[in-house]
Amino acid sequence: MALSVDSSWHRWQWRVRDGLPQSPSEVTPLLSQDRRRQSYNLTQQRVVFPNNSMCHQDWAAVSRKYSGNRICTTKYTFLTFLPQNLFEQFHRWANLYFLFLVILNWIPSMEVFHREITMLPLAIVLFIIMVKDGMEDFKRHRFDREINCSNIWIYERKERSYVQKCWKDVRVGDFIQMKCNEIIPADILLLFSSDPSGICHLETANLDGETNLKQRRVVKGFSQQDVQFEPEHFCNTIVCEKPNNHLNKFKGYMEHPDQTRTGFGSESLLLRGCTIRNTEVAVGIVIYAGHETKAMLNNSGPRYKRSKIERCMNIDIFFCIGLLFLMCLIGAVGHRLWNGTFKEHPPFDVPDAKGSFLPLALGGFYMFLTMIILLQVLIPVSLYVSIELVKLGQVFFLHNDLDLYDEETDLSIQCRALNITEDLGQIQYIFSDKTGTLTENKMVFRRCTIMGSEYSHQENAKRLETPRELDSDSEEWTQYQCLSFPAQWAQGPATRRGQGCAQPLRRCHSAHIPIQGHSRQRSVGRCESSQPPVAFSSSIEKDVTPDKNLLPKVQDAALWLETSSDTKAAKPFPSTASSIADFFLALTICNSVMVSTTTQPRQRVTMPPSTKALGSSLEKIQQLFHRLKLLNLSQSFSSTAPSDTDLGESLGANMPTTDSEERDDASVYSEGYSTDGGYRSSAWDEGDIQASGLEASLEEVLEAPALGLASPELCYEAESPDEAALVHAAGAYNFTLVSRTPEQVTVRLPQGTCLTFDILYTLGFDSVRKRMSVVVRHPLTSEIIIYTKGADSVIMDLLEDPACATDTDVEKKVRKIRARTQKHLDLYARDGLRTLCIAKKVITEDDFQRWASFRCEAEASLDNRDELLMETAQHLENQLTLLGATGIEDRLQEGVPDTVAALREAGIQLWVLTGDKQETAVNIAYSCRLLDQTDMVYSINTESQETCESILSCALEEVKQFHGPQKPDPKIFGFCLPSETLPPSSRAAVPEVGLVIDGKTLNAIFQGKLEMKFLELTQYCRSVLCCRSTPLQKSMIVKLVRDKLNVMTLSIGDGANDVSMIQAADIGIGISGQEGMQAVMASDFAISRFRHLKKLLLVHGHWCYSRLARMVVYYFYKNVCYVNLLFWYQFFCGFSGSTMIDYWQMIFFNLFFTSLPPLVFGVLDKDISAETLLALPELYKSGQNSECYNPMTFWISIVDAFYQSLVCFFIPYLTYKDSDIDVFTFGTPINTISLTTILLHQAMEMKTWTIIHGLVLIGSFLMYFVVSLVYNATCVICNSPTNPYWVMEGQLSDPTFYLVCFLTPVMALLPRYFFLSLQGTYGKSLILKAQKIDKLPTDKRDLEIQSWRSRRRPVPIPGEAQRTHHPVPPVPEQDFRASSPKSASPPKRKCKENRVLHGEKCSRDHLKDHPCPGDSSAKPSSREYPLLGPSRTMASGAYSSGGQIDEDRPLSRGSHRRSQSSMTI
Repeated sequence: MALSVDSSWHRWQWRVRDGLPQSPSEVTPLLSQDRRRQSYNLTQQRVVFPNNSMCHQDWAAVSRKYSGNRICTTKYTFLTFLPQNLFEQFHRWANLYFLFLVILNWIPSMEVFHREITMLPLAIVLFIIMVKDGMEDFKRHRFDREINCSNIWIYERKERSYVQKCWKDVRVGDFIQMKCNEIIPADILLLFSSDPSGICHLETANLDGETNLKQRRVVKGFSQQDVQFEPEHFCNTIVCEKPNNHLNKFKGYMEHPDQTRTGFGSESLLLRGCTIRNTEVAVGIVIYAGHETKAMLNNSGPRYKRSKIERCMNIDIFFCIGLLFLMCLIGAVGHRLWNGTFKEHPPFDVPDAKGSFLPLALGGFYMFLTMIILLQVLIPVSLYVSIELVKLGQVFFLHNDLDLYDEETDLSIQCRALNITEDLGQIQYIFSDKTGTLTENKMVFRRCTIMGSEYSHQENAKRLETPRELDSDSEEWTQYQCLSFPAQWAQGPATRRGQGCAQPLRRCHSAHIPIQGHSRQRSVGRCESSQPPVAFSSSIEKDVTPDKNLLPKVQDAALWLETSSDTKAAKPFPSTASSIADFFLALTICNSVMVSTTTQPRQRVTMPPSTKALGSSLEKIQQLFHRLKLLNLSQSFSSTAPSDTDLGESLGANMPTTDSEERDDASVYSEGYSTDGGYRSSAWDEGDIQASGLEASLEEVLEAPALGLASPELCYEAESPDEAALVHAAGAYNFTLVSRTPEQVTVRLPQGTCLTFDILYTLGFDSVRKRMSVVVRHPLTSEIIIYTKGADSVIMDLLEDPACATDTDVEKKVRKIRARTQKHLDLYARDGLRTLCIAKKVITEDDFQRWASFRCEAEASLDNRDELLMETAQHLENQLTLLGATGIEDRLQEGVPDTVAALREAGIQLWVLTGDKQETAVNIAYSCRLLDQTDMVYSINTESQETCESILSCALEEVKQFHGPQKPDPKIFGFCLPSETLPPSSRAAVPEVGLVIDGKTLNAIFQGKLEMKFLELTQYCRSVLCCRSTPLQKSMIVKLVRDKLNVMTLSIGDGANDVSMIQAADIGIGISGQEGMQAVMASDFAISRFRHLKKLLLVHGHWCYSRLARMVVYYFYKNVCYVNLLFWYQFFCGFSGSTMIDYWQMIFFNLFFTSLPPLVFGVLDKDISAETLLALPELYKSGQNSECYNPMTFWISIVDAFYQSLVCFFIPYLTYKDSDIDVFTFGTPINTISLTTILLHQAMEMKTWTIIHGLVLIGSFLMYFVVSLVYNATCVICNSPTNPYWVMEGQLSDPTFYLVCFLTPVMALLPRYFFLSLQGTYGKSLILKAQKIDKLPTDKRDLEIQSWRSRRRPVPIPGEAQRTHHPVPPVPEQDFRASSPKSASPPKRKCKENRVLHGEKCSRDHLKDHPCPGDSSAKPSSREYPLLGPSRTMASGAYSSGGQIDEDRPLSRGSHRRSQSSMTI
């Protein structure tokens, strides 16, 4: 592709050659180091010229090369519909087979049926599918027309103004003006926003389902504009990347007339389908249009997969073809032998025009082809149509199941793949995400640690256990009156004066937003729901009860913060007050939360409150501090740091006992606490503030700013629930986020004072860095501060080295703070909390300017832009100072433990693939019953392939000793699988095994070709947890299990990071949660809650599989049985290809007489009730084992069909033998008998009888007689030369006909009935037993179910409770540690147990004398496995029933790893 025909190319090079001097801050060589010889590869870039008067010629030459904005999602046009649809249908080889038969029947020498009759079945099948496809495509056409004709304002060059046109008229390079609540028609680069700060707000619900607003910024250099944007003044050229489907990635630059360049990214791109919100006017230039937009490139539509039954059905159809070939071959050979018996040509052998006869061999070949036409029904072409209709019926009942409807979100199940419903009943492995799938993704602030001191927020935990209304519980407030506030504060109820009304200080009073008062236009196609209009704004997320120990310290910190301008002297170590202030400032500032009011329509808060009150209040506070002669709050660490004596108490009983060093040091920190446990600030203790004048002054100061701060209630719109939770938590301590602009953020302090920070730069969160940073200028000290929050595994690596401290005391304090913070992080993770570390850094003005220059060049780069941005971010985010950490609870969804237990009881292996921390994932696994307290859990964490192989071998050897030798039958790829069914007694004696593995170990497994060994180990595990795994690793694991083990897999997730995993599985299920709709759009089924998976699989999955599998087997039986009647007749008609049944009767037999009963059976039949299936999940194993449809059931049905066809043919044959009846009179009883037998066979298969079932069966039988009577009475020459006239009427007058039609079906079905009777009486199938239970009355059925479950429940392991002194089975948790290469001494193995049994605690000395039982036999020594060790810690129950941690894991010096149970090489 080249720009050879226009003048733009030469003018472009002229601009580069003779341009003005370039600005070093904005110019970066992108495509070539030599700017004077620049060339552009238009196959890898897109060049956009603006459509205005100056660049119109360039735009006209280039825009024609790009796609227009008209979209067409239809598959067909009016002219291409018929040929294209037929072409697609004939991709199904069964249709090709019948087309071949139709063509064959048109050859005169091989004509069996009339040509038109042969075409009828195929034509009907093709017509039904064609009508269905046409209706679906017409709906898409109407939707496309509605979208293309939507109106938008486009800049018209000739009229010099914006003109209203249709979406389909938009072209690349056009200027588009959009207003509030309008949908964006194309991918547009933002050039102007009515927002003074150049911000445009988007709602991306149409794109990804997320209801929270996103921010987009005007391209740098265009934010400072007048009220109106003039397109005629825009003479820049845009160079960007080619169209792609990456929604969150976009890069390019803008070439100015002076040859300078300005880089831009996805933060300036408005994507098609999004909606403008909270912005009056936005103007941009079109970059991508139509099918080149990112939204259209991501719209792949519903996916079509082949189900397991369909794959098995294709194999069985090949067997049917082989059977057909054999039958035709017998017919051809028989025809040859028959004709060979005649010495002369028989009279029916007619010569051709020349009087010659066909050779016998050629005649046999013609007869072979004739037999194919005659026996064509053996291949069930109608089966495909029936399956599609049955699946539509099954999907209908799925959609209308109220148990799968979620009232909160107003969503029911969505079925996006119509052809794999039966696979829901055969799932063997489930791969699940954790966050948002097993949990609610509603983040609730629970705990925090600041400068090594932990604040457990017990009151908040109690509130979450029993949620109540905001002001209904006044008892908690009485606790806060006991705090040692100043005397005046304690006299009356403490209030938040900044709100203008008296409200208790104990809780964050976030704005309650009336749903009816917030007008937000719903996107097209989305249902109205009761979901709040602001994401992550439920009461449980907003309301936080402060910790009574932390609250007064926050007050001190706020006072210190307001006087920090006078106390700016450099300190060797930051004070506790300053750290607490920075901690809450980081929570408030370091985010992208948007502040808006609850007014109607909602307005974004951008103007900070009046600064006049701020200045006066600061002066008064400083004067007050001088009058009070308060001590400097930034004194040494030991005098003001919070006490840690009761660290175990503050952490609950979960924290291990502190060592002697910590206890000695804790006594130093206890000065700030009163004897009764209440906190007393040293500031208040110094003077006790006894003078009433001082009290009045303090009240005056605190009330002064409140007068000017009366403002509308605020609501926060965050991009993630974590950010919203942290902002609400800071608000609970009255560090309130008041307003935010791209340049400034305003925070209201607890005393009502407002501080406005200048935002110098923001480094947003990404999955690679796993952190976010904001660079601000402090309004009081003018320092440039970097606040950073992120994953602890990342932040801890970026902290400043304590060894760099000049003072040894400071170094010790820093190390101690880190060690305590790490303990708290481990505790949070074990409690299942999501942890974030908070840190800060102060840099000089020169350092920041130098970094900003590098960052600007990186942003303007087109080549290696991502790498340059990453490098600059890492350059800034290092040498950080740790402030603290937070623990946020992501609560389990309702019903998750019961669902997990039921799925495991159903024989489904459940794996959790998450990117979260290992400790958090393990705790969630225990909470949701994925792991049990008595399980033996292996944790493998290593980067070395050799170490990984050794650990896997050791674990396999150990597990095999417990499970014993495996049966040699089930082998997959050379290794044995564990036996599927074990008696309860033997299962009880073997401990269950769990496996925990991280992403680095997965890399070692995949790179070291250890997949087979890994899979072999997982076969022994009841559950597997893969932590810290990337989306690519998730999909690789799913594909590995699916392909190597040849099992049915299901993946379920709710976020964009789960899309690859969902698409890799046989069935993908998306949860429409708070992480958007990308997982739903990529899924086959969409549900709103994880608990819906229980009924979806155990009930609907079982029904869909059972119905469809038995229907497919019935179709094969029906067709083979009917075709064999024609085959047996060939032995008595000289293999001439004749039939004893009328052709039209044969056509009607399959199309009408026997078509409806299988359809009703496939849609409505229920072999077991839903209640029984839910109560006995193990019944699901019948689908996993393919009990209803497998090679054995197929061949049994084929043999049964042969037998029944023999009976149905030869009993009438023997009855009418040696009589003078004609052929059709002989064929009519056979046809009637076969119909009766087939319908009765269907009735025997039905497990549910309703009025519909009875009407369909009786109706089909009566329809046969009515149609036959009418046809035989009216058709005289319909099928010349044969004449079926009055045949049925004559038979109905013959008593022999009734006798034969009664006895023959009984004889034909007697063996099957006898077999079913024996099976029901003596069979051991779980399904048969459940069917018997289902027929009992309700009370007896419940008793039987309870008895069933009690019999099959494993008995407790003997000696489980007496583990103190006696040998016990292997202990529950086992952690493999890789040996450190630095240690020269041989590794030692230790077994430390810290148990609480019946109130007694085992001491370490006792454990030294009594090592872990079973350890020496099960574990190889270090000499055998040199890469194992130094220790494999084993503890009996990582979590006791009371939530206590029974394992003491010492923290190695300088280590920052979350889990000390498994170190990483």
